[in-house]
Amino acid sequence: MNELKDKIVVIAGASRGIGLATAKKMREEGAFVYACSRSECNFEDEGILWHYLDVTDPQSCKKLFDDVLENSGKADILICNAGITKDSMTRKMNDDTFDLVIDTNLKGVFNLVRHFGPKMEEQGFGSIIAISSVVAEQGNIGQANYAASKAGLIGMCRSWAKEFSRKGSQVRVNVVAPGYTHTDMLKSVPENLLEQFRSRTMLKRLGEPEEIADVICFLASDRASYITGAVIDVNGGMNL
Repeated sequence: MNELKDKIVVIAGASRGIGLATAKKMREEGAFVYACSRSECNFEDEGILWHYLDVTDPQSCKKLFDDVLENSGKADILICNAGITKDSMTRKMNDDTFDLVIDTNLKGVFNLVRHFGPKMEEQGFGSIIAISSVVAEQGNIGQANYAASKAGLIGMCRSWAKEFSRKGSQVRVNVVAPGYTHTDMLKSVPENLLEQFRSRTMLKRLGEPEEIADVICFLASDRASYITGAVIDVNGGMNL
């Protein structure tokens, strides 16, 4: 349908899982995609350009921003998908484990949006979409750091939805909160736990990265032109 034709898209965490599925989907919709990650990827598509990015490094984020503006002149869509888990029961969680998750999942988003958000406000348009988690609302044993990072992300994005549009710019900021999805993060999870996750959903299955990517692409498109400050749950009914 080419709903994103000629849009310039920047995706953090695009080397695998939801980010990779989103990069491919947005390219199919006609966008030019900067697929960003620490690990190099070969996309074999001239419309998807890999760019090194470490979201915990402010200089790496600034270099990405400068390169995108120099090469493309604008950024229409920013997808903040880079994230990690470092699970541990609280009594065993050390400072490094807590800080790394916060620095990646929460401050890493700030490191990007501090550049792209004001630029979108200046150009008068743009869409920022951050990837949170069902855990942000429900919490999870052994994931106090992860839950905090994903819940904080929602507060930041709702603040930005107000900030970047306050002077009339059509800048939208939204959050997608996936449930348990078939990504590399679940590869180490025992099958008995995966079955518990499935049973907690109304649809009795885990999500697929492509299903999350479809929602991200919708929010990025003009079909979602009146949606901002929203948190969209994509979890098979786990909250019901």
